[in-house]
Amino acid sequence: MNNIEIRSVKPKDAKDLLKIYSYYVENTAISFEYVTPSVKEFKKRIKTITKRFPYICLVKDGQIKGYAYANTFHARKAYDWSVELSIYVEKDSRKCGYGRMLYTELEKLLKEGGFKNLYAGIATPLQEDEYLDFSSHKFHEKMGFVKVAEFHGCGIKFDRVYNLIYVEKVLS
Repeated sequence: MNNIEIRSVKPKDAKDLLKIYSYYVENTAISFEYVTPSVKEFKKRIKTITKRFPYICLVKDGQIKGYAYANTFHARKAYDWSVELSIYVEKDSRKCGYGRMLYTELEKLLKEGGFKNLYAGIATPLQEDEYLDFSSHKFHEKMGFVKVAEFHGCGIKFDRVYNLIYVEKVLS
């Protein structure tokens, strides 16, 4: 995997990250957002998240191929050592190992930061369709996450009903 770097995201990366994310908003039910945020809004999200949590990207040959970050799991103080993760890999760069590389680095940074519990909310279909399959759930299982909750029919996108599962990984 030559010419690959994983580094912290900067607000100036917003346009490149948004290019990756917009595919998932506009063409899939992986994100339950209906409208792609503006570059200004995405920069604001980056600035807010990076005040407290790691937000990283994978760069290959000068191009951002994916990104991952941690964010607040719940706002109350008792949850301060728990985080919710998100990851997006450029649609044409999936199945290249970039997701594993990003999550491995993100977990390392979180462990160093004293975080203990990792969670991810994953949209899942009642049955696979053209907007959503089970690949995100399978990826998280391979990364050592276990399913801890399922919310039935809580998301509607493209006039389809989707479930939301939560997976967990305990670092210590």
